Amino acid sequence: MFYDLLTLSRQKLEERYRSESDPKLKERLLLVLEVRGDGELPAHVSKQIHRSKPWASYWLDRYDKEGVASLQDRPRSGSPSKLPPEISVKIKKKLKESKQGWTTKQVNDMIVREGGVQYHYTHVCRLLHKWGFKQKVPRKVHVNTASPEEKKAFKKRRRKSWTT
Repeated sequence: MFYDLLTLSRQKLEERYRSESDPKLKERLLLVLEVRGDGELPAHVSKQIHRSKPWASYWLDRYDKEGVASLQDRPRSGSPSKLPPEISVKIKKKLKESKQGWTTKQVNDMIVREGGVQYHYTHVCRLLHKWGFKQKVPRKVHVNTASPEEKKAFKKRRRKSWTT
C-alpha cells in the first residue's frame, strides 16, 4: 500500500521523463521506466545506459523506498565558505569588468583585501572555476623573431649543378 502511494503510473513517469531538464534525473527516470514499467532486468538496462549494476540497484532501491522524489540529488554536506557571498559577488563583478587578465595571486590578494580570507592558490583556482572563469594563458611571444626580409634572406638557395 505504501509502495503504491510513492510510485507513479507508467504514463505519469513518461510525462515526468519528457518534461525533465536535469540530465542526471532524466537518466534515473529512464532506469525506473525501463525496469519498473517495462519489466526489463536491471542488469540489461544499466548496460544499455552505460552504467554499473550497483548504480542501478542503488537508484531502484531509493525509488522503491521513497518514490520519485528520491531520484533527485540530495544536498551534500560541507563546511560553509569563509568568504561571505556579498564579497564573492563583488570580486566576481570586478573580474568580469576587468579588460586585462589576472593571475591567481592577484585574485587571492583581492580576496584578502576585500574579505580578509587567505586561500591557497589551488583553492583560488577552484573558486574561479566555480564562478565560471577560465584560466587565461598568454600566447607566447618570441622576442628574437626575425623580420620577413631576414627570413627570406636566410632561406637556402638552389645550387647550380657541377655538371654543365
